[in-house]
Order: sequence, then C-alpha cells, then structure tokens
Amino acid sequence: MSVTACQGLGFVVSLIGFAGIIAATCMDQWSTQDLYNNPVTAVFNYQGLWRSCVRESSGFTECRGYFTLLGLPAMLQAVRALMIVGIVLGVFGILVSVFALKCIRIGSMDDSAKAKMTLTSGILFIVSGVCAIIGVSVFANMLVTNFWMSTANMYSGMGGMVQTVQTRYTFGAALFVGWVAGGLTLIGGVMMCIACRGLTPDESNFKAVSYHASGQNVAYKPGGFKASTGFGSNVRNKKIYDAGARTEDDEQSHPTKFDYV
Repeated sequence: MSVTACQGLGFVVSLIGFAGIIAATCMDQWSTQDLYNNPVTAVFNYQGLWRSCVRESSGFTECRGYFTLLGLPAMLQAVRALMIVGIVLGVFGILVSVFALKCIRIGSMDDSAKAKMTLTSGILFIVSGVCAIIGVSVFANMLVTNFWMSTANMYSGMGGMVQTVQTRYTFGAALFVGWVAGGLTLIGGVMMCIACRGLTPDESNFKAVSYHASGQNVAYKPGGFKASTGFGSNVRNKKIYDAGARTEDDEQSHPTKFDYV
C-alpha cells in the first residue's frame, strides 16, 4: 500500500470513528430496561449520559434531563469527561490531519513537516479512541454491577420464595456504537502513524560534495621546501632553495667551482 493511500484511508477511518463517538455520546440508549422477567409492560425506560426517557405503549416518549451535577454518580461523571476528552482530541486530530495530507499542498511545506503533522494527528486519534473505549467500558461495568445487585435484591425476600419488582437495566445501543467507533478511531490513528514513516525523507538521499586533495603535497623544511607529486616513485624529487630550483641530477652532472678546490 502506498503512503498516500495509507494516509488517506487512515484519515477516512478516523473520521468515521470520530463521527461515531459523537453519535454515541449524544444517544439516549446507554442503558435500557431489561424485559426478561416482564416482557409486556406499559412503559419502557432507557437512560443516557445527559437525560433519562420513558416510552409509553401508546408511542408517547417523555425525556427529562439531569438537572444536577453533584447529585450524579461519580462513575457517570467520569464517563462524561472521557467522552468529551475523546471528542476534543478528535477535533484537533482532524484539523491537523487535513493539513498533513500528502495530496494537499499548502505553500512550501515539505515532506518532513507533513510527516510530523501526520504522526501528531495519529497520536491524537489513538488517544481519542482509547478515551472512548475506556468510557464505554466503565459504563458497561457499572451496568453489570448494578444488574447483579438488583437481581440479588429481587430474590432476597423470604429466602428467595418471594420476588420483588425492581427495574433492571442492560446494555443499550449506544455502548456498541461507542465500542465500534472507538476501535475505528484507534485503527485510523495507527494507520496515520504507519504512513508517517513513508513520508519521512531518507537521509541517505542527500547530495554530498566530495573533496579531493591536491595533486602536490608540499612538505616544508628549513631553508626551502620539498615538493612531490605523489603519483609514483619514479618521479624526480625536487629541492627548491633560496637561490633557485635545482634537481638532484643537475647537482651531480654539472660541477661547480667548489669541486676544484
């Protein structure tokens, strides 16, 4: 899979998961009335994060919001906070990922900057999905605990011979939507992080300028300097003095006046 396809697919999957997180947060069917022992009833109760509703057999539905904050259970407030944090992180992830798409060019933005933005958006999507999954799981655990406690209280009277009427709640549709949406957002964030590796420029592709040493190596000595070409041993070495430049063969073949003294 190419980098552009992986990045685009991750963005689309994360966008669908983010929309699912918003839908799950706004839905009222987080917990629905269990009809196992009472399949025929005149009213049907279901609750969400923000309000509780009652639907009558005539089709009329009445909802009432939670007009208190301190009176709500601590677990419900924690679930609210996790879902809101997931939505906020998802918004930032979408804004960053739009500018990080490889198919969109903004000014002179290079691939290294897009790679960093892609990695950032992927991390934001991953954290957003994890927050949604944790929030839904915490609410589901609270439902399971209350369900079995209500079941135990129903059969507590007269040694289990008398059954008391209590309303029990089970999983609603919003829980499944939240789990699927959080998983999609998490998968999309992972795909964005994988695409970041392909957008990172390879450092070995940078052009380098090689430096070649000069053909003549000069060694300085007192009274002159000796120059050698360094291309082979058969090249004559020259000694250059203050008075002039003479080779060693010239000194041996041409006698000077000091030879006759």
